[in-house]
Amino acid sequence: ILMVDEKGKNMKCLTFFLMLPETVKNRSKKSSKKGSSSSSSSSKLPPVCYEIITLKTKKKKKMAADIFPRKKPANTNTTAVQQYHQQNLNNNNTIPAPNWQGLYPTIRERNAVMFNNDLMADVHFVVGPPGGTQRLPGHKYVLAVGSSVFHAMFYGELAEDKDEIRIPDVEPAAFLAMLKYIYCDEIDLAADTVLATLYAAKKYIVPHLARACVNFLETSLSAKNACVLLSQSCLFEEPDLTQRCWEVIDAQAELALKSEGFCDIDFQTLESILRRETLNAKEIVVFEAALNWAEVECQRQELTATIENKRKVLGKALYLIRIPTMALDDFANGAAQSGILTLNETNDIFLWYTAAKKPELQFVSKPRKGLVPQRCHRFQSCAYRSNQWRYRGRCDSIQFAVDKRVFIAGFGLYGSSCGSAEYSAKIELKRQGVILGQNLSKYFSDGSSNTFPVWFEYPVQIEPDTFYTASVILDGNELSYFGQEGMTEVQCGKVTVQFQCSSDSTNGTGVQGGQIPELIFYA
Repeated sequence: ILMVDEKGKNMKCLTFFLMLPETVKNRSKKSSKKGSSSSSSSSKLPPVCYEIITLKTKKKKKMAADIFPRKKPANTNTTAVQQYHQQNLNNNNTIPAPNWQGLYPTIRERNAVMFNNDLMADVHFVVGPPGGTQRLPGHKYVLAVGSSVFHAMFYGELAEDKDEIRIPDVEPAAFLAMLKYIYCDEIDLAADTVLATLYAAKKYIVPHLARACVNFLETSLSAKNACVLLSQSCLFEEPDLTQRCWEVIDAQAELALKSEGFCDIDFQTLESILRRETLNAKEIVVFEAALNWAEVECQRQELTATIENKRKVLGKALYLIRIPTMALDDFANGAAQSGILTLNETNDIFLWYTAAKKPELQFVSKPRKGLVPQRCHRFQSCAYRSNQWRYRGRCDSIQFAVDKRVFIAGFGLYGSSCGSAEYSAKIELKRQGVILGQNLSKYFSDGSSNTFPVWFEYPVQIEPDTFYTASVILDGNELSYFGQEGMTEVQCGKVTVQFQCSSDSTNGTGVQGGQIPELIFYA
């Protein structure tokens, strides 16, 4: 065989017999017929074939994935590839095509074919609680490479040679998600199974999958699921996720307490929430949430949801509700008439409100500290003119982005520059055109250049590195102050806020000047 490089220069000359494919053999037979004049002894010798092989002189080694980049399979193989993908999902156990290994160029792809596949399976798992089990195939070597628990189970000193292993405490969908990661190096998470997948990843010590589950939960964290995730994060010993949950619960406490998920938490988590000093909620909301939890807990314990049973399941947690710190109207019209308090407790709390000599109470009587709102002021000065800033139902708007998750509680607005006046304000917060929060309220300005807060009904969660649009439509007869020397970036504590002009602004507000001088937020 004559070997040459890409420029045609001879490099090496080797002589050896080469086993050729059938097409070359056919060519050799035709050539032997033409040369019939040769001796019979020479015709018995195998034909000599010469091939020119072009060598590339690069020394860098390549992996299979580099040599065979991922492409759509050829038309002839498309059906077969789709067949195996469907088999992975449904465990159809179809008969493999000859040389199925040739359909996949990399070891990763060939290994993925074994996912949820009975082909060469040497162990099976019966996953799920009784009545909801699913039998899943596995391959001990692959599982042992992906998990130290599986390694100990199959190859450790105490390994048991079982063909079938029962796992009643893991959901089948979660176990499949873990197997998909081990076999395919793919993370496929869904909101309704991510907690169960996290449990499976923790149980079988698959740390990278567990970290992915926690990241998924953090990004999908909201007031609706924060209490449930708080309970689970403590169970799974995930302190970062626990801290994130507390941030949401503190800032959006009333939304979190009114969510359906609050009723699903365990008693220990209930106590920790009721003890929370920084809970940013009215105490009557805390009280009503505790009663809702007690009603659902009675159902879990198969008890009739009577007043006595509600008080029984609440136990000492009832005294963590700071009833004496409620507004008197809230207590008189709410807690006092709920029936959950004894007659003596009700009388003592009324005396606590009214008497000079206050009785001793079992309830905590010190108000919660709540959260202190921060203010991001974007102007370096303000001014007023005889014809500015005027309001005729037009919109003042600005866009902003933050580098950390915060909760926008409201905006600070300028007031009248011509003495005291009242304004009607419709405030709005949007992301990519979707309204996240809005409120219609009035505020009174005293004629000073101070800003006056206008609040949303509930704080709005703001994610980092995404621009949001803050808008206000003011209605008032008086001219107001307006900001000047606006800044495109403001450092407010540990939060950096960036500003840019908004196309929604039709009344002149922009980065350099105008209304909405302040963002009021919790961080």
